[in-house]
Amino acid sequence: MFETIKLDVADGVARLTLNRPDRLNSFTVAMHAEVARAIDRIDDDHNVRTLVLTGAGRGFCAGQDLGDRAVAPGGEPVDLGESVELYYAPLIRRLTRLRMPVIAAVNGVAAGAGANIALACDIVIAARSAKFIQSFANIGLIPDSGGTWILPRLVGQARALGLALTGEPLSAEKAQEWGLIWRCVDDEALDAEVAGLATRFAKGPTRGLARTKSLIRSSWLHSLDAELDLERDVMRELGFSHDYQEGVAAFTAKRPPNFTGR
Repeated sequence: MFETIKLDVADGVARLTLNRPDRLNSFTVAMHAEVARAIDRIDDDHNVRTLVLTGAGRGFCAGQDLGDRAVAPGGEPVDLGESVELYYAPLIRRLTRLRMPVIAAVNGVAAGAGANIALACDIVIAARSAKFIQSFANIGLIPDSGGTWILPRLVGQARALGLALTGEPLSAEKAQEWGLIWRCVDDEALDAEVAGLATRFAKGPTRGLARTKSLIRSSWLHSLDAELDLERDVMRELGFSHDYQEGVAAFTAKRPPNFTGR
């Protein structure tokens, strides 16, 4: 079904693996198309309640494959804005708006757009050997794929500018210390850590998790008064949900809840 990615679905968890390890899982037009198809499939399958995004081999993703003919230098100038508009921006929008938690399992280097694709996920867990590199400055570009938006919001302007202007690698440990990612774990513990969290989300109150994700991500656009009104509306909606009723019943009965995502 796919040539540049792998998609595995089991027990409510979809695992999407970027699978060009010989090129550090860098993106081509073909990979973008396959990732888009995979996310469509995940979004349409209501048995899927969480998504894990990772890379094959020794890296998460090195960003754009500069050898791909769609962006290769030489000859006629290439419209990189078109590449962003057609491929990278839609991917970031899909990940941030997906109706379920999205976990990035960063198993190695995440560079350029690869770093910002990881940071667009809801939870980022990185192996201790992983590095985050805003490598755009090295080729005269800006941090795309949401980089100029998300970096200052996660780490502040001074650190965002340092990362973006120097292109210096940031270790996973420092990324956790700065609040750029959720957690840094030993390399050998990455798979188990991600699997445990993915299972937790897949068995959790998916609708409530999705609304939490949506409100936090959109809160930058709202005043406190507007956000309070949104919280009222969403609490009203969720108060009628099966999962809320089940959560209260389980709490009262002192038993584990059986959430269905409804």
